[in-house]
Amino acid sequence: MRNFGPASAAAITIVAAVFACAPHAASSSPSPEPGERHFSNIRKLTFGGENAEAYFSGDGKRLIFQSTRGGRTCDQQYVMNVDGSGVRKVSTGFGKTTCGYFFDGDRKIFFGSTHAADTACPPKPDPSKGYVWGLDPYDIYTANDDGSSLKRLTNYGVYTAEGTLSPDGQTMVFTSLKDGDLDIYTMKVDGTNLKRLTFFPGYDGGPFWSHDGKQIVYRAWHPSDTALTNYQDLLKQRLVRPNRMEIWIMNADGTNQHQITNLGGANFAPYFTPDDRHVIFSSNYKNPRSRNFDLYLLNVDGTGLEQVTADPEFDGFPMFSPDGTQLVWASGRASKAGELNLFIADWKQ
Repeated sequence: MRNFGPASAAAITIVAAVFACAPHAASSSPSPEPGERHFSNIRKLTFGGENAEAYFSGDGKRLIFQSTRGGRTCDQQYVMNVDGSGVRKVSTGFGKTTCGYFFDGDRKIFFGSTHAADTACPPKPDPSKGYVWGLDPYDIYTANDDGSSLKRLTNYGVYTAEGTLSPDGQTMVFTSLKDGDLDIYTMKVDGTNLKRLTFFPGYDGGPFWSHDGKQIVYRAWHPSDTALTNYQDLLKQRLVRPNRMEIWIMNADGTNQHQITNLGGANFAPYFTPDDRHVIFSSNYKNPRSRNFDLYLLNVDGTGLEQVTADPEFDGFPMFSPDGTQLVWASGRASKAGELNLFIADWKQ
């Protein structure tokens, strides 16, 4: 759930659908919308249901992502080639998974899974509480890139997910409820040298390193007064309401934490551009009650906001290819109502 919040977690709970499990070739090529000047050669990689959080392998040849295909009601982890071919499941098929990532020279993967707590999908939150995400009991697991040799890396038994890898391949950064709040931590890829980076009451999550390894960009909401009380009350029920979030940056050691957006609404899924001078992220700030999230670019000092996508459907979870020439993201464009699919495009400066 690096997601639009913990439930990006999987795919995104904004949309709900049953996945069509028949295989497809990546043949659909929707045209960029007017104003989407950074895109060319858009290709649709998945064809139905919920698909999200697609992240490149280090060599740029594969993607790991989460999906509800195969008639499942919650996400499992899959790996495919960047052209959409060769899809294979790499998680156990039990419980719910989120936030997969390659490491160890693309020979291994790690991801969050709830299967140790229960082999069934976690129950969905009570709809009477409004729009909330369940903070499911994920722990982080590692495996070979084909899903074999599964090992449990953390053993906290509470929401621990949203993991990504440092550029040198040595350190994970992730979000956990282990100390009673949603905070960001780092640890070595073998689980040692755990360090907590954030301490403000509120939600800190969705962290990604800059390409030079010096900074971490993330989303955060630090409520006060009544809002903080409400947040903490929901947290005790293992819930969070993700309608508020801004983009923050900090040094890789947790120092110099500072907010770079003040847009309102939900701003999430930030990722550094290849030159580390800008951040791309998803936001619904123009209409915070809307499901129409778009991608935006912003200078790291918070100036120069530029809208990247213009489709009226959801656009989120962007990641640049290692060579910076392509962008992969999840979108409702060119899809049936209620679907969320993965797209890749050539990136133009």
